[in-house]
Amino acid sequence: MLLPHRSPLHRLFNSKVLMGSKHFLKSTPFTVIPTTPSRTHLFHTYRLFSAFPSKPIFRVHPLSLRTSGYSYVSHARVPRPIPEVYLENPEEKILDLVPMRALSQKMEELGIDSHLCQPGQNSRLICPMCKGGDSSEKSLSLFIAQDGTSALWTCFRAKCGWRGSTRAFADGKSTYGRMNQVPKVKHIREITENSLELEPLCDELLGYFAERMISGETLQRNSVLQRRYGGQIVIAFTYRRNGALVSCKYRDVAKKFWQESDTEKIFYGLDDIKDASDIIIVEGEMDKLAMEEAGFRNCVSVPDGAPPSVSSKELPPEDQDTKYQYLWNCKEYLEKASRIILATDGDPPGQALAEELARRLGRERCWRVRWPKKNEIDHFKDANEVLMYMGPDVLKDIIENAELYPIRGLFNFRDYFDEIDAYYHRTLGYELGVPTGWRALNELYNIVPGELTIVTGVPNSGKSEWIDALLCNLNESVRWKFALCSMENKVREHARKLLEKHIKKPFFDSRYAESVERMSVEELEEGKKWLSDTFYLIRCENDSLPSINWVLGLAKSAVLRHGVNGLVIDPYNELDHQRPLSQTETEYVSQMLTKIKRFAQHHSCHVWFVAHPRQLHQWVGGPPNLYDISGSAHFINKCDNGIVIHRNRDPESGPIDGVQVCVRKVRNKVVGTIGDAFLSYNRVTGQFMDID
Repeated sequence: MLLPHRSPLHRLFNSKVLMGSKHFLKSTPFTVIPTTPSRTHLFHTYRLFSAFPSKPIFRVHPLSLRTSGYSYVSHARVPRPIPEVYLENPEEKILDLVPMRALSQKMEELGIDSHLCQPGQNSRLICPMCKGGDSSEKSLSLFIAQDGTSALWTCFRAKCGWRGSTRAFADGKSTYGRMNQVPKVKHIREITENSLELEPLCDELLGYFAERMISGETLQRNSVLQRRYGGQIVIAFTYRRNGALVSCKYRDVAKKFWQESDTEKIFYGLDDIKDASDIIIVEGEMDKLAMEEAGFRNCVSVPDGAPPSVSSKELPPEDQDTKYQYLWNCKEYLEKASRIILATDGDPPGQALAEELARRLGRERCWRVRWPKKNEIDHFKDANEVLMYMGPDVLKDIIENAELYPIRGLFNFRDYFDEIDAYYHRTLGYELGVPTGWRALNELYNIVPGELTIVTGVPNSGKSEWIDALLCNLNESVRWKFALCSMENKVREHARKLLEKHIKKPFFDSRYAESVERMSVEELEEGKKWLSDTFYLIRCENDSLPSINWVLGLAKSAVLRHGVNGLVIDPYNELDHQRPLSQTETEYVSQMLTKIKRFAQHHSCHVWFVAHPRQLHQWVGGPPNLYDISGSAHFINKCDNGIVIHRNRDPESGPIDGVQVCVRKVRNKVVGTIGDAFLSYNRVTGQFMDID
């Protein structure tokens, strides 16, 4: 049903004549808008002629300059007024005042009184944040740049510390030149069908539309007409408001578009959405007509086609939003709509248009359509193509089944049904957690990817040793890999501890090894390969302390490059915890733990975070509580699992190799519960074993 390559209409549509005829160029009062082969509606306006005679060019004497309403003329020609005022460079002096005024206004909005401050100098003022404290001291140091375009300030009161900067203009440049330009008022032409010499469609054009499944009744209701140029015919889509002709857009069979110049930009079919609560927006006039064939009259088409991509800039003000000015010209029609269906083309520019429209109309009231597949690879492009190949009923179903336009950060459970099904059928992996390798902990604590475990205990209780043993067990059972940020261990000592647990032999033949044979050279070489394949180190080799952002950045690299499944940060107090003076430690810890949890969830990586308890002045030998962690109660509030490692130090209370693993918090009841487990520590090999 597509138009044959050599249609009889080619006798009437001659793009060569339209675009190249001298007679056409001299007599045609409209604008030509060429299109690229790949885009039907992507075009730019080019003026072919001017409806006004050329204006005379006035010459301005080079010594005459007009700025801000004052006229400066060379004193050699015009006497100076009294009192005599002379500026060496009047334009430069006036320009300097513009950024100064803008900068002063911005600082006034912040509460900084800068009217007595000089550019290029430091000034002492009362801080608007702390008011100078009880003594009202001038603690705010303000510096304004020599050119008056920027300022920076710092409050030196220890309890305040407010600091900041601002610029006179966002791009650092003066807008003086633009301020003194007189805005051009665009002349809007009034047009009529008679002035454009429009006439009813001929039989051949009616046949062309019939091939595209558009009936004569639909064409008549939408006032689709034609226009002749020396025996040539083009389609004329008339743009109307309240029945009156506002603009006209032309098309030939080669899909070249152009429109009347100096006319108001509005939607095509605007009268059909007057007082409509549901509106359909399409990308072309043919799609608007196709929607009517499917039973939808509440449809309009954009006049200017689609952009190549979504703009990365912020939305401009209404008066500067030139590409989408038709939206603001039809604002009163759109405000009444509670549901707007975006049925733009399915190609990338069409989807970019939908996004640009949604940004301006509000995503919360937008829906979008999904065009069906044409074959195994391609989809139908637009409404008219669906109408031609699949009929009006299918097009109607597509519109009635439009889906909500996605809003970033807002979801529905149905968006996760596939993941929920996989979780139910346990095809994701580790839904019930990975066992620790100790029978005593099977019912209490299992390792789930994407969770955060806080581990604490009094000094020398074996926190780090227990985590190392846990990592060895996980690698042995499920081959997990790990990133280690262990700042209290030297690399060689940490390697010794891990190798002893893995090979189950002492590293040295010394006193702590007792009578157990040390690992052989061959076992050491095998162990070194295991270390290289299993662990990746995050270390700050210089004198500075690493920040949590630095650690998480390297951990992300380890996940993406090496596929690590777990991260150990040991301990909290070895990190750099600089924070703004206005932020409390509790707020800082909360923010830090949120970052760690987001990292764990996003990368499906389990994180063990070791935190020491505060000094226990009245400690009597029992295990501490998670609320005893130095810094904040958020350590227990925000973690998924909380564990206290405690070692017996009193021989009268039991064996001194006994280790108590106190599970004090488990958020996910599927993988564990609160309780205590007891293990035995082998001092020779560093292993933790179940007690039979």
